[in-house]
Amino acid sequence: MQKKLFLPVFMLFVLTGLVCPQSYDIVIKGGLVIDPKNRINELTDIAIKDGKIIQVGKDIDPKSAVQVVNATGMIVTPGLIDIHAHVFAGTEPDHYLSNGVLALPPDGFTFRVGITTVVDAGGAGWKSFPAFRKNVIENSRTRVLAFLNIVGEGMRGGAYEQDTRDMDPKLSALLAAQYKDDIVGFKVAHYAGAEWTVVDRAVEAGRIANLPVMIDFGSATPPLPLEDLFLNHLRPGDIYTHAYAMLEGNIRETIVDEELKIVKPFVWEARKRGILFDVGYGGGSFNYSQALPAIKSSFYPDCISTDLHTGSMNSAMKDLLNVMSTFLAMGMDLPVVIKASTWDPARTIRRPDLGNLSAGSGADIAILKILKGNFGFWDKTGYKMEGSQKLGCEMTIRAGKIVYDLNGIASPIVIRSR
Repeated sequence: MQKKLFLPVFMLFVLTGLVCPQSYDIVIKGGLVIDPKNRINELTDIAIKDGKIIQVGKDIDPKSAVQVVNATGMIVTPGLIDIHAHVFAGTEPDHYLSNGVLALPPDGFTFRVGITTVVDAGGAGWKSFPAFRKNVIENSRTRVLAFLNIVGEGMRGGAYEQDTRDMDPKLSALLAAQYKDDIVGFKVAHYAGAEWTVVDRAVEAGRIANLPVMIDFGSATPPLPLEDLFLNHLRPGDIYTHAYAMLEGNIRETIVDEELKIVKPFVWEARKRGILFDVGYGGGSFNYSQALPAIKSSFYPDCISTDLHTGSMNSAMKDLLNVMSTFLAMGMDLPVVIKASTWDPARTIRRPDLGNLSAGSGADIAILKILKGNFGFWDKTGYKMEGSQKLGCEMTIRAGKIVYDLNGIASPIVIRSR
């Protein structure tokens, strides 16, 4: 008799409100939400259900959630997007950043710093991309996208990256059409020729596929002129990476006049034309002698990125939060730094579904904290800036699941093996 009566009585409790099914998987309470797309910069709550953001608003009932995250005193942002990293990790010691040992598996180096989307910057070309997709993209919880190298072998280093016979715009564009959910553009890197062949072929691939091109430009002596690159070869929406670099040996022109300490006039013209500028900090692609005059004159990066690989992470770069903190130390405001690490990168790779906290969007979220203390930010020359604050990551949520929780701010804590 008891078994027969259980279901009707239970349903009666549900209908009368005595038993209340939980409405949300996660509610984030009390954080300072900074969402540049939606112009939100205020204390408010976020509710998540089935991998989506359901509500952004004040006073969301925590009792309606399976898990509650106490974000008091913390900053809640869209999941960070690093559009210049090298994650085609492999086991081939002579493959450099294309299935090589210097690239890094993404999940170990993304979630712990708030990154939910990473873009591999040219590790794979049209020949090697299927292996990259099978080995890395399909086996990562991080969302992994790619700028496809115009060189078919990808970023294998040495003679491979100088072989113009392996730079095929039509095959590159064809592959991008085949894998349109994974490939967001094309990449030029490390070409030492004294002509525009590699740039023009990458731009041709971009024209065919209607995708942007990222340019890691120049190692010719004397360097090819940046003004020619920006105004005669690239298109609006194309990306110049390593924007604040000054390389030894006079192999790449700089955007800041080192004597006058001003951004060159044609660089401003390029920005007005729609050329985008990316940090790509790297192991040796960031100089304060370039960055400080540029930031002082409000020539801010469109995208803040790392150029992540084993060399850069163990040198001055370290990780995306350190690079973001570097720009805070140079005088950029926090909302501007967050915009250059979330919404602007999303627009740059033409993925407006990312980098925001709109209701209905995927629940990719970073919860950050401003650490107070004495911090040093130095570049490859040994120049050091000191700062009193630095960003740290408390929690990362990817597709509505907590994938990193530094101090156990979720209640209850749920342990997941993957």
